Amino acid sequence: MTRVFAILLGVLTLGLTGVARAEPVNTGHLVAELVAQQESIVPGGKVHLALRQKIQKDWHTYWRNSGDAGNATEIKWTLPAGWSAGEINWPAPGRYLTQSAQFSLMNYVYEDEVFLPVEITAPASARPGESVTLTAAVSFLVCAEICVPEDALLTISLPVTAEPGPLDVKWGQKISDVLASIPKPGLVSAVFARKGQNLALALTGAPIAGAAAADTYFYPFKSTVLDPTATQTVERGPEGLTLSLTPGYDFKQGTAPTSLDGVLSIDGKAYEVSASEGVLPAGAAGLGPPVAAAGSSGGLGLAPAFLYALIGGLILNLMPCVFPILAMKAASFAGHGGEARGARMQGLAFMAGVLATFLGLAGALIAIRAGGAAIGWGFQLQSPPVVAGLVLLMLAVALNLSGLFEIGTSLQGAGTGLASRQGLAGAFFTGALAVVVAAPCTAPFMGPALGWALTQDAAAALIVFLGLGLGFGAPFTLAAFAPGLLSRLPRPGPWMETFKKLMAFPMYGASAWLVWVLAQQAGNEALARVLAASVVLALALWLLGVAQAMAGQGRKPWVRGVVGAALLALAAVSVVWPSWEPAKGELTAEVWSPERVAALQAEGKPVFVNFTAAWCVTCQVNEKVAFASPAVAKAFEKSGMVYLKGDWTRKDAVIEAELARHGRAGVPLYLVYPARGGDPVVLPQLLTEGLVLDAIKAAGPPPSR
Repeated sequence: MTRVFAILLGVLTLGLTGVARAEPVNTGHLVAELVAQQESIVPGGKVHLALRQKIQKDWHTYWRNSGDAGNATEIKWTLPAGWSAGEINWPAPGRYLTQSAQFSLMNYVYEDEVFLPVEITAPASARPGESVTLTAAVSFLVCAEICVPEDALLTISLPVTAEPGPLDVKWGQKISDVLASIPKPGLVSAVFARKGQNLALALTGAPIAGAAAADTYFYPFKSTVLDPTATQTVERGPEGLTLSLTPGYDFKQGTAPTSLDGVLSIDGKAYEVSASEGVLPAGAAGLGPPVAAAGSSGGLGLAPAFLYALIGGLILNLMPCVFPILAMKAASFAGHGGEARGARMQGLAFMAGVLATFLGLAGALIAIRAGGAAIGWGFQLQSPPVVAGLVLLMLAVALNLSGLFEIGTSLQGAGTGLASRQGLAGAFFTGALAVVVAAPCTAPFMGPALGWALTQDAAAALIVFLGLGLGFGAPFTLAAFAPGLLSRLPRPGPWMETFKKLMAFPMYGASAWLVWVLAQQAGNEALARVLAASVVLALALWLLGVAQAMAGQGRKPWVRGVVGAALLALAAVSVVWPSWEPAKGELTAEVWSPERVAALQAEGKPVFVNFTAAWCVTCQVNEKVAFASPAVAKAFEKSGMVYLKGDWTRKDAVIEAELARHGRAGVPLYLVYPARGGDPVVLPQLLTEGLVLDAIKAAGPPPSR
């Protein structure tokens, strides 16, 4: 009878009170609230409350390890006496990559909506019929192009009942689903070992044995043990898999961690793992890379991938990056003059150059990726020395077409020399150069084919790349075997010299484009170096042309030849010898304060203020892009501008007030105070080196005294 009365009392109490939900709090870029898994709690019992974040579109908050930048959500509880709160149960995060030609940043984030459950324990002394109020002071970092720290004070009232209450009608099942998905320890065994410059993390266990592992990633709990931006490569085994990881700061300091702890996310499920250093188990490797992910490339086999690559190669001929090479093809094609045998030999030689270069690049890519490096197709244009070499090569081709010097027979005599060894070598070279420049482009159908190829063994991958090469080279080669097309070509004559010079201009354009690529990769110093090398190369080739003309007149051109050769060598050395890493500027910053700004303005000095924070992704991007060059450091020094930093990594009411005064809720904020006094100029949130240099120039030097 007593038990029945207690149940009735509990039901009556729950019906009268229920979970008292406080109003959600809109912090600016997300809506936060506390929600309960169950409608009540029993004395001495437990219940999960969850911090729900409904995040604004295109914004995100952070996991317990935020990655390269950011801050995790924090909860500080205010509870009645005897009540206690556990740690946050963190769901597996997603990845957010910020990338450009010069840098990349990887962050571990939550988007759209996330529930962060926390276990609440009631004391045994809690009395049925009472209702307790639980309070959480929550701090978020919410980021998009800017990062804004936001706070919310959240409360929830929870009734105490004699018997456990049912799941909360609105949130109970969602919280239960989140708790079921939280990575659990003990299900997957892990061991790590050093392999050259990388770490091998071997993972075994029933949940992952035989897994497709199409979407696999290891999220470390600590931000400094691994390089977040490096690609994690996967090899499957009969009992699990092995990840190749790039060590981070901790391993490079000589005091390497004894364990590697984190979350393994694989095929939509997540497991908490703790790896100690040891011998890698044989069952974690040996079956090759993962089965390709479902979607654009997952359903492909060898035959469809080959067909996709063939079609993609055909379409690649229409990509803008290939237009300069089409000009070279057109000039060469015009020289056939309808002579069928020579044209066919040229077409086959061009195809041979295309296939040899495609397969060579593919083989290098496969070998490098097998070593654990994170590179993709078109990797040759990710190397500044290679890009600089191509700048000079394209310029040399253009100068040759312009008639500054000759290589072998002139176009006037091409009709009789098409079958010569030199003519075939030229066609082979044209095919090779076309591949080197065209490879970084991606045509329709190429993506699925290459994505599939790079998850297969070397033989299958090379077959796919062979299809890509056949498709790319086919139009020119087939045209060479088309008698109808050849019969319509005009015969060789003086017009060809004009056509040849016209075709030089797309090559000049290609050289200029590559100069721009190099400037993005390696900065202004590299730009100056390659432009100087281009001038030296042009002079050397002009001397070579003069020497060729003298030789044609029976004169000895050895002096000009030697000088030309020396200049050619100088141009080459100026490109390949120095380091191509952008030099780092050395900006020394003072600590910002309103008083310091006022004092500097009173002295008539220009001031640059950088409001930043260690967790601000955009701030870190701007540091790498806009402030790290010698040109910026030199401009600061020359102008006498004083560089101040307001660091908002930790909360600072003075900085917060200054941000609000300029209409900003978060960092970054960049202010430039001119030397002549007055209000500051507010710079954009995303900076470039040019924007900073222009702002320094506009602020003016200090007045002369």
